[in-house]
Amino acid sequence: MLTRIYGVAFSTKQELDDYLNMLEEAEKRDHRKLGKELGLFMISEEVGKGLPLWLPNGAFIRRKMEDYMYQKELENGYKYVYTPILAHKKLYETSGHLAHYKEDMYSPLDIEGEEYYLKPMNCPHHHMIYKHGQISYKDLPLRLAEFGLVHRFERSGVLTGLIRARAFTQNDSHIYCQKSQLKNELIEVLKLFKEVYTDFNITDFWYRLSLPDFKNEEKYGDIKDKKMWEESAEIAEQALKEFEVKYEKTEGEASFYGPKIDVQTKNVLGKEDTIATVQVDFYSAKKFDLNFINEKGEKEHPVIIHRAIMGSFDRFFAFLTEKTGGNFPVWLCPVQVLIIPVGEKFNDYGEKILSELKSSGTRVEIDKTSETLGKRIRAGKTKKIPYLLVVGEKEKEAKTVAVNFRDKKEQETMPIAQFAEFIQK
Repeated sequence: MLTRIYGVAFSTKQELDDYLNMLEEAEKRDHRKLGKELGLFMISEEVGKGLPLWLPNGAFIRRKMEDYMYQKELENGYKYVYTPILAHKKLYETSGHLAHYKEDMYSPLDIEGEEYYLKPMNCPHHHMIYKHGQISYKDLPLRLAEFGLVHRFERSGVLTGLIRARAFTQNDSHIYCQKSQLKNELIEVLKLFKEVYTDFNITDFWYRLSLPDFKNEEKYGDIKDKKMWEESAEIAEQALKEFEVKYEKTEGEASFYGPKIDVQTKNVLGKEDTIATVQVDFYSAKKFDLNFINEKGEKEHPVIIHRAIMGSFDRFFAFLTEKTGGNFPVWLCPVQVLIIPVGEKFNDYGEKILSELKSSGTRVEIDKTSETLGKRIRAGKTKKIPYLLVVGEKEKEAKTVAVNFRDKKEQETMPIAQFAEFIQK
């Protein structure tokens, strides 16, 4: 019997030490480990592999992310829609998903003798919404958005917590525009990427212009208009150049309906990973007979941009968890402050602080258990709560709080009003 053995080699001991340290750090930051420790999400065998259940803390953070994106996209002219999680097979025959993507879709459901599929992508549904009314060139660009739940059949061997799951929610949008508007719309999408990622303190990312490999006939063999693909890739590259961002070109990573701009980063293991994407689509409008009335009063097909700023909320959440090591930005934390009275006789003072901070909009709790002070502080730090307020005789007399910070060792004493103002910044 043959046994396959894998190994890695290094030129110096320092490189080996660095590699081992990286593995150790990656294990600490693994979102599956932190998900369990911080009560973020779980996977239940009774529910099924690859089907995450969001626990209260994780659901709170995800909802904050969704609220943030909802407001950000409204400000940028997006219009929200809702679509069902399944559709008749005719929709996916038209879109090309059954021809190109069937292995990643679930088996059809027989409903009254007709075949329906769980939705693997939101785009065909959005195309039908576009087609519902008569669109003028004056209505373009039309930016439809949805937090769309999709289901994809991932093999059990590749399932990885929230990073690779069988059900996830995309921060999805489809922009319908004139060809003359395409470059500017792509630049606006790139701007939105930058704004969002800056707000989440994500700076170590770059862009990849993903192009087709026409030698791969299984994926790209039915493409007849190569000139159209080349033109859309050229416009995408122009947008990247004008936005003055770092990017690289890669063949074979385009979708089956057009080139795309992928947002790339490195995960905790130092490997390149895709966290979001923008796709240019000259293909679907013709297949779905999507039109608008142009300035000449004639029908014309729109160009479609498929974009997901956060990719899926699930994957982005996992990435953010590992990047921060569970030390989420204060504005995302379910509990921002934990008050710890040093003894029972200071509980009333702790309750007073609790009331004042709650009235200012702070998410705060109090730990009045009988555990030792040290154990309660350690518990608060294990939960990665940003601020622990220890209050005793000295603090009660001076009407102050002793602040233990999550990200530094030094303790600082300040008046309650000052701390309330500090945390709102």
